Amino acid sequence: MPYYNTSLPKTLAVVRMATAIFFLLFGEYKVFGPGFAHGGFQQYLQGWVQSGAVSFYRVILADLVLPHAVFFGYLVGLVELFVGICLLLGVWVRPASVVGALHMLSLTMATWWEPGHGVPVWRYFGAELDHLPLLFLFIIFFVADAGQEWGLDGYLSAGRDAHSSRAGF
Repeated sequence: MPYYNTSLPKTLAVVRMATAIFFLLFGEYKVFGPGFAHGGFQQYLQGWVQSGAVSFYRVILADLVLPHAVFFGYLVGLVELFVGICLLLGVWVRPASVVGALHMLSLTMATWWEPGHGVPVWRYFGAELDHLPLLFLFIIFFVADAGQEWGLDGYLSAGRDAHSSRAGF
């Protein structure tokens, strides 16, 4: 008989909610403070375009995002607030995990070359320690359906299951 650790869902729920706090803080700063969307984001973008981004992503950042940096600055903040709220409440955790993973991939592509070209490969991964662990957490949250424990996803699916059994489905 396979071993199942019954504390795993609760551990995932705690990690999910702790991750939510980070994203709520990140998003709040970007949406409700003028420093990010009206200047800070442009500075990040210019650095990424000049030296950090992978080649195909550099074009996207330079030609699409940078000319509309204020809009995208607020959009990044709203995405982070969305992810944070969903993870905290445990609602739409799977869609929020996909959005969060795509956001982390975007940041990874924007900053990949920051250590420079021709350096040992471990330096690239070391420079991405802000993004890759969060990417892995989002993958875990998605696969584990982490909103089922201590989250509205679990509450809502229990309600759907009860409704389906009463309806004969």
